[in-house]
Amino acid sequence: MRRADRLFQITQILRGRRLTTAAHLAERLGVSERTIYRDVADLSTSGVPVEGEAGVGYRLRPGFDLPPLMFSADELAALALGARIVGAKGGSELALHATSALEKISAAVGPALRIRLETTALHVPDFNITPGTQHIETLRHAVDRRLRIAFDYADEEGTRTTRFAWPLGLFFWGQVWTLGAWCELREDFRSFRLDRLLKLELPGDHFPDTEGRRLADLLRYCHAS
Repeated sequence: MRRADRLFQITQILRGRRLTTAAHLAERLGVSERTIYRDVADLSTSGVPVEGEAGVGYRLRPGFDLPPLMFSADELAALALGARIVGAKGGSELALHATSALEKISAAVGPALRIRLETTALHVPDFNITPGTQHIETLRHAVDRRLRIAFDYADEEGTRTTRFAWPLGLFFWGQVWTLGAWCELREDFRSFRLDRLLKLELPGDHFPDTEGRRLADLLRYCHAS
């Protein structure tokens, strides 16, 4: 990584965090802490309002902003791949948003990078529709607004049960989407395959923001399982 790019990356990282240690920056950028100390000193000298000190951490003074972002060719390739995955596997509405985002990025970068973005060799073939994508927009809406959901669910043996759940997050596993939720029937976290959800409905009431039943708790539960 060129030094100029590294200085820009340091500014970006500091911009997005409250307090960042030199050790974190060094690990993130693959350099020594001594190099980070020099880079931060140079940023301060050049007028970037970095606050903090070695051994404690750094942050940008509130209110500081950067010019519009530019992307490297590799960053554009990553964005294009992500958008194509969404377009192929995320349902029709998210596919439109992904296309719109790429069009905005393409309009903002220079001609050379625009060509790289539009001709990247990373593709996501969509020979088959991913099962369950018809539920994604309803479930995204429910997750964002903390709305209880009701549905019938068929397990792998075909046994059907009626569930009420608190939707917490959607997860894509390459072939299927799953919903991570707090299940009222089981009184515990459960993962539901979207292609096995039947008669999905929104009763209209909100579920509470309860300690121990949040997305972070679900993720800790999954890691511990």
